[in-house]
Amino acid sequence: MSGFSDQEIDRAHRYHRPRYVALVIDLIVSVAVLAALTQLSLPLVAAPPVVALGISAGGLPVAWWRYRHDVTWGFATESPGAWALDRAKEMLINAGLLLLALAPLFLLARYYPHGWAWPAATGAALLVFLLGFLAPVVLEPVFNTFQPLDDAALSQRLHGLAERAGAPVRDILVADASRRTTKTNAYVSGIGRTRRVVLWDTLLATPQDQVAVVLAHELGHRVRRHIAALTALTMAGAAGFVLVLHALRPHPVPRDTAFILLLAIAGQLAVLPAASALLRRFERAADRFSLELTGDREAYEALHHDLAITNLSDLRPPKWLYYWMFSHPTPPERLSDA
Repeated sequence: MSGFSDQEIDRAHRYHRPRYVALVIDLIVSVAVLAALTQLSLPLVAAPPVVALGISAGGLPVAWWRYRHDVTWGFATESPGAWALDRAKEMLINAGLLLLALAPLFLLARYYPHGWAWPAATGAALLVFLLGFLAPVVLEPVFNTFQPLDDAALSQRLHGLAERAGAPVRDILVADASRRTTKTNAYVSGIGRTRRVVLWDTLLATPQDQVAVVLAHELGHRVRRHIAALTALTMAGAAGFVLVLHALRPHPVPRDTAFILLLAIAGQLAVLPAASALLRRFERAADRFSLELTGDREAYEALHHDLAITNLSDLRPPKWLYYWMFSHPTPPERLSDA
């Protein structure tokens, strides 16, 4: 396999295969917990949070195993107490978001029993947009601290690259990811005025030429309008889900909360292969854009090789799993595009 030794391939295999087993176990546990909770009858305000907390609690053993697995492999850097605090925050946020999503739906179904579906579908689409807009400034700071990039030379270089791409960015922020992991990453989040580029602080040890390739890749998503397309598709999917729910539950009540989440899981599993294929296509388009913008093939190849080793990416995943859920091409695929 180009660029990687047999030892590197085997090491990635040993790290990831137990994680794939955990993924399946997590799915089975989630379905089992939700199936049990379908028998639960609670008032409107209590039902969504209780179900959300129930499914989160059911997944804690597998989440703990993932954390200990990453500790063993030298990736996880946070203490057990910090890990537990993050999971508590996550559980509370999930409970609040599920209440925000379902309480209006149940109220509409109660007061407009024959005409709730279309306003609920519209509301679901708008909620997706609102969360995409607010997440960078409301949700992300719950888990990380963000600071402006303080390396003046690197900041100037990256802003200049964005100008050349025709996609100037207001903020290039650095997240304190090192408090949680040794892995590296970068991403674009937000919509409109909340859009920003985020670099994990673990990425800053990377040579500047490679950081420039990372930013060029993220700019590629913006210039090629991938974020806008994914937002529109997610909004359409949320609206379509409400219409499917209406067909199966013409008069949903709080007791249907667990059923709604089971239906959501089934829908996600059904569309995941197509969604993953689209995401991989977007990633390869952004890779090509980064090569065109920087013109630095050597930095591109070094970046994707080093990221694969640092993050211990799966270099040879099972084909069925790759086509079902991998949102990114494998490192060998990315290198073959260079």
